[in-house]
Amino acid sequence: MTIKVSVIGATGRMGKLALELIDAAQDLSLHSALDSKSELSQTVGADVIFDVTNLEVSKQVVAHAISNKQKVVVGTSGWSQLHLDQIAKELEGSNSAVVVVPNFSIGSMLATKFAAEAAKFFDSIEIIEAHHAGKVDSPSGTAIRTAELISHSRDAKPILLPGVGQAARGQVVAGVPIHSLRLAGIAAKQEVVLGGESEVLTIAHETSSVKAYTTGILASLRFAVGARGLTVGLQAVLGL
Repeated sequence: MTIKVSVIGATGRMGKLALELIDAAQDLSLHSALDSKSELSQTVGADVIFDVTNLEVSKQVVAHAISNKQKVVVGTSGWSQLHLDQIAKELEGSNSAVVVVPNFSIGSMLATKFAAEAAKFFDSIEIIEAHHAGKVDSPSGTAIRTAELISHSRDAKPILLPGVGQAARGQVVAGVPIHSLRLAGIAAKQEVVLGGESEVLTIAHETSSVKAYTTGILASLRFAVGARGLTVGLQAVLGL
């Protein structure tokens, strides 16, 4: 079976990578390549929609996919837990599927998994994330998801937050301060810094190009075909 994929955001960095991967894969074919202003009706007939746009467009893409009983892989940043809970309710009893992947990198997924596990043993935790100067959102979707998983792993046990309210202390997400950098010369980098009695543990991950997302994108597209309901994170896609 050949999986027909419609790419929305095809003119961006991630969209261009997706087009290359679809062209090279024997089990994938391109149904349509759209930008964020294209008519979503052009996705009808695709087995999977791949969305890498911006949050406002992404919300429209997901709503369109659900109403047309389509499968969609969302690589767009900014989807909060509140948004995801709403989507889960909308998908109840539907044949549609929404697969939200904040980061398609295997290394990033593992780093987040490790950080969530380590967070059970540390009360002082902060996240520093850095991306290229052209990234318009902050904190990144990956950092937000990392903070949410850290909070979940701690069963709502509070994290120490000295200096909250000071302008330079970062944005607190799920109880975890996140500091965002947008700099030339950086592709994507995240550090989770965990402080304890006389020790500091840093879990860091960095990518140098979008090629790092290859395995995750392909796995997510193939997974989405048989998925139903809401799936969040590459870890769930890979069954880890």
